[in-house]
Amino acid sequence: MNTKTTIIAEAGVNHNGVIEKAFQLIDVASEAGADYVKFQTFNSEKLSSKIAKKAAYQKVTTDSEESQLDMLKKLELSKEAHYKLIDYAKQKKIKFLSTAFDLESLDFLKTLDLDLFKIPSGEITNYPYLKMISTFKKEIILSTGMANLSDIEQALDVLTSNGLVRSDITVLHCNTEYPTPFEDVNLRAMLSIRDAFGTKIGYSDHTSGIEISIAAVALGATVIEKHFTLDKNLPGPDHKASLDPGELTRLIESIRNVELSLGDGIKRPSKSEVKNIPIVRKSIIALRDIRAGEIFSEENCTVKRPAEGISPMRWNDVMGRTANKAFKMDDIIEI
Repeated sequence: MNTKTTIIAEAGVNHNGVIEKAFQLIDVASEAGADYVKFQTFNSEKLSSKIAKKAAYQKVTTDSEESQLDMLKKLELSKEAHYKLIDYAKQKKIKFLSTAFDLESLDFLKTLDLDLFKIPSGEITNYPYLKMISTFKKEIILSTGMANLSDIEQALDVLTSNGLVRSDITVLHCNTEYPTPFEDVNLRAMLSIRDAFGTKIGYSDHTSGIEISIAAVALGATVIEKHFTLDKNLPGPDHKASLDPGELTRLIESIRNVELSLGDGIKRPSKSEVKNIPIVRKSIIALRDIRAGEIFSEENCTVKRPAEGISPMRWNDVMGRTANKAFKMDDIIEI
């Protein structure tokens, strides 16, 4: 990762198990200017048991009578699909990323020579998963939805005790409700994570709209992850809580503008505004005609634009002095 915000366009399972839609999602992410397009890699039988229930939002966005397992089976990407998507992403000049949700899938992703790995929120308490991914010696993003500081600390301990260096870990603040109510975002918790663990920080955004991700960048997020879709009205669990292509483009443009605006923190006139100093600031000016030998006072001096003469901050130096020549009204005072 570099010094600019790494933007991950989360395609997730919004391909609905159709590789042609996955290609289209790569197109959208690339055209929007994202750094990564991210999918999800899992074997549904190894991810979910038969008795696992759907989340409340999934019951609303998919068949409420269908099990979580049956829902997931429709959303798997084959190994062959991964190879095709990686090749296509290269053609589109965007990096491919995927999140594994089981050990077998994680081991498969290792073979793909990815430069970045993502630990999803649900695996933050999965010791075998954390141990395996730490041995890859790659940069890691750790999502922390549903977690408290203790959960994060324990996960970081597992990662670092198994060979991962803390400087290679970025911890993402996250809320796993889809969409996340604004009152539950608690964006300042991202700063608490930074202060508690000294890691790079970011935000995995499940809110509606784009403003919270933009705010996160202004607060210091180095990674932003955001779901997007081809069409919010498509069937599937995540479409309604995702950005459409136009929103994704606006998000990325806004983040890049915020990055430019943050600057280096040194307060000084910028290159673009220096030329306005003499126009906007003021000088000590003759309030009326002043005769040579007259004493400068509040009765014959005032402050007006332009700032081409004596600064009004030297007012006390000028008052009480003798005019060494005559001045017309609005002339710049000289001493």
